[in-house]
Amino acid sequence: MSDEGCRVLSIQSHVVSGYVGNKSATFTLQVLGFEVDAINSVQFSNHTGYKHVKGQVLNSDELGDLFDGLLLNDIHHYSYLLTGYIGDPSFLQRVGDVVKELKRVNPNLVYVCDPVMGDNGKMYVPESLLPIYKDTIVPLADIITPNQFEAELLTDIKITSEEEARKAMQCLHDKGVGTVIISSSDLGPEDVLIGLGSTENNGLKKGIRIEIPRLPVNFTGTGDLFAALLLAWWDQHPNNLKLVCEKTIATMQKVLRRTLKAAQALAGPGETPSVAQLELRLIQSKKDIETPEMHIKVTEL
Repeated sequence: MSDEGCRVLSIQSHVVSGYVGNKSATFTLQVLGFEVDAINSVQFSNHTGYKHVKGQVLNSDELGDLFDGLLLNDIHHYSYLLTGYIGDPSFLQRVGDVVKELKRVNPNLVYVCDPVMGDNGKMYVPESLLPIYKDTIVPLADIITPNQFEAELLTDIKITSEEEARKAMQCLHDKGVGTVIISSSDLGPEDVLIGLGSTENNGLKKGIRIEIPRLPVNFTGTGDLFAALLLAWWDQHPNNLKLVCEKTIATMQKVLRRTLKAAQALAGPGETPSVAQLELRLIQSKKDIETPEMHIKVTEL
């Protein structure tokens, strides 16, 4: 990273309360020294795991207005583009135009795509977003971070084994993506999540596998944090997927364990923490973001 720092354009959700989407990515990247410009794909009171959600979903015209302002003032020069939750098909289609323009201005720009569509067999965005991801967005991505279900959606490959996961990753490589990371999967024992990754660079292919302890609650926003951390450590250690993932998972585990401990304390003995109590403790984890202590080893394949 130069003295001026890397500039990141982050296009994903915004919530007033809590830490998902841009609320998570912006803080994380700024702590690690990045300049972050954020465009919000939605503006919600809170994430969609709550009983009630109020707010707005932005469309392509609104994205176009914001991006045109950057273009007219010649302030659209970025090192990275990061995209996450997008709720409107026209908005996602326009993201494709944004990627092309940013890569025209900076051919070395790295596009990190978190194709947020669903989890555990259920989509929580309109199904009409899927063909846009497949046909327009994925071929433009340099790094993509789907979970197991999203990888299945993008490749039409049912993933029930690590071999099938590797086939799905190869399918995404074949579409032009240099680095594919399946951020979590249910391919291991009950208490373990399996992460898998693959890079193709100048004809050389490398793979990684990581066993991630599964905690006994469901968090929201983990994928947003994962993608932001991955981007940051990729900038420090380009093409060293093993080290990048070790640092990313190290911080993830610290944040999630701190969050769980705080939530259990608030809920009381024997009680299940509420959605609000399980909001990620990002601010309290600043030191763990800056200097991750690596205890989980990534296996190179």
